[in-house]
Amino acid sequence: MSDVPLVALRGVSFGYEDGPAVLTGLDFGVCEGRALALLGRNGSGKTTLMRLLSGGLRPDAGELTVDGRVVSYDRKGLTRLRTSVQLVVQDPDDQLFAASVGQDVSFGPLNLGLPDGEVRARVAQALAALDITPLADRPTHLLSYGQRKRTAIAGAVAMRPRVLILDEPTAGLDPDGQERLLGTLDGLRAGGTTVVMATHDVDLALRWADDAALLTPDGVHTGPVAASLARTDLLAAAGLRLPWGVAAAGLLRARGLLAAGQRGPLTAEELAGLA
Repeated sequence: MSDVPLVALRGVSFGYEDGPAVLTGLDFGVCEGRALALLGRNGSGKTTLMRLLSGGLRPDAGELTVDGRVVSYDRKGLTRLRTSVQLVVQDPDDQLFAASVGQDVSFGPLNLGLPDGEVRARVAQALAALDITPLADRPTHLLSYGQRKRTAIAGAVAMRPRVLILDEPTAGLDPDGQERLLGTLDGLRAGGTTVVMATHDVDLALRWADDAALLTPDGVHTGPVAASLARTDLLAAAGLRLPWGVAAAGLLRARGLLAAGQRGPLTAEELAGLA
């Protein structure tokens, strides 16, 4: 695995028109094969950061790189970027627009000018990956919220990106829907897709991610998820609470029920299994 981040922002600053700077001098990288949770309070810049990574916004200063190569913001450069990085926004209704599921998922590959056979293959594989093959002909306006979420993700997966960025993908889903989606993401990761997830759920981040990136007023702090989410100073700066799993592990170690270095329970079910 290369030491060069797969996609990175270098010295990036950005502010919206007539507003203050949202990000200033930011250095941030996504490493291939590492599941990354992006956390921070509302207004911390998570959405801006994701849109900069995916080319939806252009930095006022600094640069975006893929495999160490600077991205250009002309048509050719952005097309190349979007075959490597895809962003799925929080509300699927902001992303779905075609009449049926299959038509929506095919939109990106068709825009790449791929042959019809390749488009059909990509759509079929994306629908299967998201477990929505039976919905291919279903009108998008008749889908449940969870089905719309999966369809939006399938549209991004059909582009076969190396990095898939998801903004609050489990928001609005019931517990079963969340678990099914996490299983789907595990399958995508096993297939070689690097996944970045923005979330407010520190317990979910601790369970799912390899690394955590916490956005605070003085910048972004990235490191292994368990160590990062045990730092109460970073959590306070990012407006986050201590994860249940970190608190439970600390209590178990204090009472001699968990050895030093042994991973603690991440769910109530795992805690019950220790009894």
